Amino acid sequence: MNRRSFLRTLTAGTAAAAFPALTQLACDSGKKPNILFIFADDQAFDALNRLSEREIDTPNLDRLVKRGVTFSHTYNQGAWHGAVCIASRTMLNTGRFLWHAHQAESELQKGEYQEKLWSQYLKEAGYETYMSGKWHVMGVNPQDVFDEVRDVRPGMPADTPEGYNRPVKGEPDPWSPWDKSFGGFWEGGTHWSTVLGNHGVSFLEQASQKDSPFFMYLAFNAPHDPRQSPKKFVDKYPIEDIEVPKNYLPEYPYKEAIGCGPDLRDEMLAPFPRSEYAVKVHRQEYYAIISHMDQQIGRILDALETSGKEKNTYIFFTADHGLAVGHHGLMGKQNMFDHSVRAPLIVCGPGIKSNRVIDTPVYLQDIMPTTLELAGAPVPEHVQFKSLRPLLKGVRDQQYDAIYGAYMNLQRMVTKDHFKLVYYPEIDKTLLFDLENDPKEMNNLAENPDYAEKIAELKKALKDVQQQTGDSLKIE
Repeated sequence: MNRRSFLRTLTAGTAAAAFPALTQLACDSGKKPNILFIFADDQAFDALNRLSEREIDTPNLDRLVKRGVTFSHTYNQGAWHGAVCIASRTMLNTGRFLWHAHQAESELQKGEYQEKLWSQYLKEAGYETYMSGKWHVMGVNPQDVFDEVRDVRPGMPADTPEGYNRPVKGEPDPWSPWDKSFGGFWEGGTHWSTVLGNHGVSFLEQASQKDSPFFMYLAFNAPHDPRQSPKKFVDKYPIEDIEVPKNYLPEYPYKEAIGCGPDLRDEMLAPFPRSEYAVKVHRQEYYAIISHMDQQIGRILDALETSGKEKNTYIFFTADHGLAVGHHGLMGKQNMFDHSVRAPLIVCGPGIKSNRVIDTPVYLQDIMPTTLELAGAPVPEHVQFKSLRPLLKGVRDQQYDAIYGAYMNLQRMVTKDHFKLVYYPEIDKTLLFDLENDPKEMNNLAENPDYAEKIAELKKALKDVQQQTGDSLKIE
């Protein structure tokens, strides 16, 4: 299937029930499978070649798409502060919905958390556990919850003033993605994505000598800013070939009310108002660092094949959330548009059909209970996310009644039956999008009286899911 055909399939949707049930997964036969978890940072759901409207050089992610199942509508629930990645990773490792995870974070920081984390449950199930890269779960030292840990990275590489409010067309750009003097991903002399690739290969070499199953948690900082990569990767994307998003705006009209004004760090990366030129440059650098990360993922996949463990290994690839990079006049991920709340999710492994798409809405954190089930471990009662296995087997075609999103007390979102309602409490503003006919979220239907009943229906759904997530914000 070529890329355009794949996109048509993705747009049309391929529900889990539309193809035959998968063969039995590895744990059904009593054999514990290995688990390789590869985590990107800030990668939008369509920021790889086979899922994109433009050519992005990601041959190794494409390799996973061809080998496995892509969940085309994978969401993150949001965040309680600007570092959306912290909330996403806390939900992933505790298994708790957004506001319950917020409470868990407080307990973790105080040393009062009573449950175990993801890797600890797998260790109890007999797994050797390895971790390298970005952690960003507050109050937890990864050395305390993994058997082997190398090069734990902070939330983002150190940036410099030159990396903000740039570029301005006609003026010299003070910053360059391949200039190692700016530090960032280049700190230490080797690009952090390459370091993670090195560790992934090394871990797999070790694991190949052992009989016990392994769990590898390999977390890239890429493609988070500062979006740095070797010049040859930037050169893959000539600026004249970069297109601005169809929903490009010079400024988002409600940016201040939703907490995405010029004071938010992510939004400071490009000048206000956004110029098409600035957006093109940022997207050029975004594509480049993704292509560089993809190269390292290829090394990891090659090492898995060499290890002899590939046939009994499940691979999960996802990101903690998406990113705007010029969509809707925004640069960051602190918003409820699909480009920011959705992430890629690919699953490969024993018994999983190849080159398939499931368009059932899921959360990326569903990976956690999925792996526990694959390991033959019980899923603890406090884990609120759901295993993907029934969808992978084709025995279920719905995961949640509705998909929830929130950012602090400034934004709320619910998505159900191809419609999305977004609410901005500070200004009592409601947005409504028909995602099936308006996937770029450009046509707000909330002012159309014909949709009053749909808004009422979605507000009720939002209140219901607020209860599930521990959200105390009142919506009228």
